[in-house]
Amino acid sequence: MTASHETAAAVTIRSFQVGDGPALAAAWTAAAPADPISYQRFRDLFLLDRNFDAAGLQVAVINDQIAGAAYAVRRLIAVDADDLEPASGWIPFFFVHPEYRGRGLGRAVVTAAMDWLRSHGRSEVFFSSYTPNYFLPGLDAARYPAAARLLGELGFERGYDAVAMDRSLVGYAVPEDVRKRIDALTAEGYSFGTPTDDELSALIAIAGAEFNPDWARAIREGVVAGLPLDRIVVARQHGRTQPHREILGWAMHGTYEGVIDRFGPFGVLPASRGTGLGKVLLHLTLERMVAAGAHSAWFLWTGEKSAAGQLYLKTGFDITRTFTILRAPLLPAGEKE
Repeated sequence: MTASHETAAAVTIRSFQVGDGPALAAAWTAAAPADPISYQRFRDLFLLDRNFDAAGLQVAVINDQIAGAAYAVRRLIAVDADDLEPASGWIPFFFVHPEYRGRGLGRAVVTAAMDWLRSHGRSEVFFSSYTPNYFLPGLDAARYPAAARLLGELGFERGYDAVAMDRSLVGYAVPEDVRKRIDALTAEGYSFGTPTDDELSALIAIAGAEFNPDWARAIREGVVAGLPLDRIVVARQHGRTQPHREILGWAMHGTYEGVIDRFGPFGVLPASRGTGLGKVLLHLTLERMVAAGAHSAWFLWTGEKSAAGQLYLKTGFDITRTFTILRAPLLPAGEKE
């Protein structure tokens, strides 16, 4: 446990203690009723995260009541190979219960979290693009303008934006032009379908090497946790030098926390882009989502101007939220930031 910081006579900033979890989830929900969290989800995303360190979860307590918190995390287990990203730390969330606002608690808990990361040799901190577990990918400044002002005052600057999108699946059917493209691609030697158990290792390797190591982790852990394979659609083509079919891309849903409405991850190998594979995979997955009982399709993180972002918009997705990924330097104690 880190040393306590006294910010007022009845206010203490301390590290997480066993028994705090339910009260933290309740205080979070009171602070952000539009983004509530259950205790079980709080436990699964944060307390059971493989990089969780209780000392990094800074808790504000007033008269034995949890008034706010900020969570700082650093890598103890690498996402890829042995890269622990030793310069970087993350603050995935902070909040202050509405009853205790106006006392500087937000600044106090975020500063304590930054100090904790600095004490572990970190030279930069991000809000809040932490993987594998994040609640939101960045700051929704439109929903939380006070948080945006505070982080700006503490030295955080905009890195880039990500958008969340949503599409109703009520009445959805694969468009006729996509059906025709599927037929044309099939005639050219492509196929689309559920991966076999043996193909999973190839799919995971492609996801990790060509796209994002965290996607590979998500697919692996999702399948091990019981993700039905029919929630994955792969595109294949006969290899030039081997008789088996090569995976060129995939799309899926239900990967994260088993939520069937949540789409992704989704990718097509660079050499196969421009063929219509991505559009086909997206629509075939949406069709499977409807068949599984999904009412809508949504995801949290893409670039609005990226190729994928433009495909989503053309497919009927709407931008529902914009998140800003922020970064601040963590200079050694005593140096001005």
